[in-house]
Amino acid sequence: MKKIVTVFSVFMLLFITACSSDTTSGNGSGGSWEPEKPIELVAPAGAGGGWDTTARMAAKVFEEEGIIDQGIGVVNKPGGGGAVAWAYIHSLKDSPYNLFVTSPPMLLVPLNGQSEFDFKDFTPIANLIADYAAIAVRADAKWNNLNELLEDMKKDPSSISVVGASAPGSMDHIQFVKVAKAAGVDITKIKYVSDQDGGALTQLLNGNVQVYSTGVAETVEQVKAGKIKVLGVTSEERLQGEVLEDFPTVKEQGIDATFINWRGFFGPPDMDEAALAYYEEKFKELNDSEAWAEIRKQYGWSEMYMNHEEYVKFLAEESDAMKALLDELGLGK
Repeated sequence: MKKIVTVFSVFMLLFITACSSDTTSGNGSGGSWEPEKPIELVAPAGAGGGWDTTARMAAKVFEEEGIIDQGIGVVNKPGGGGAVAWAYIHSLKDSPYNLFVTSPPMLLVPLNGQSEFDFKDFTPIANLIADYAAIAVRADAKWNNLNELLEDMKKDPSSISVVGASAPGSMDHIQFVKVAKAAGVDITKIKYVSDQDGGALTQLLNGNVQVYSTGVAETVEQVKAGKIKVLGVTSEERLQGEVLEDFPTVKEQGIDATFINWRGFFGPPDMDEAALAYYEEKFKELNDSEAWAEIRKQYGWSEMYMNHEEYVKFLAEESDAMKALLDELGLGK
């Protein structure tokens, strides 16, 4: 009898040890996980834009600060306003080695029917920054503030063309529409010109269009050169930094509208909980580092950290708000 008990005890000890080994290996949702090979960060657009810059700067700080030991490569997958990259990541179901950076087009592009995948088809990890929209005109334009421009648009919205680098119904379009709607412009009559080949600014400077809807960072050098003036930015308060601090906000001009170009990182669908927890911790460490604070300052980004749970809730609320605007424009799917 004693021999049977002893054998049973040994068996149970081996069983418990095996279970413990399984849960700590990262193969199960309850264990820990660390990367064992290089990580890919996908920027769903070409080099030089906000997605690309955010991915490359994050990879740089992760490696230089030793936050993540494995190598991190940034891969550009442009096309479809982000849809090409999302389809690629979606095909890598549950991979913990393929992440991507994204922003409001992750909501807008699926809502207007240009992608079969939306934010619910992926694993939100953490949001890091907030960027903002700028509404700009040529330096010699007759409008010196946003109200002057929007008053003219109230009278005849289609007489003034607005150019942006995104597709109709995506970010550059919607950020302007949100401001115009708050000012009382008939947004269904706004003439929006999409130039996704890098020529939006050129169209403004050549006089082909009158208004440029873009990101704040894209305006700084042109303002310094005396080529354009920024009539308003969509942040709650004035931004800090050379040139940026001179840009008036939309709200300070009496128009109750803001637009946040949030930017963060996602993983493929069904990412293991242990891998999600690992990345959530690492992005928090990145966000809190002095090196990342310097990057934010360099590019005029504001801190907007959200963990996985906060991000999921935020995305659902933003998606509802964007859908309402697209439906009003007749661009919802």
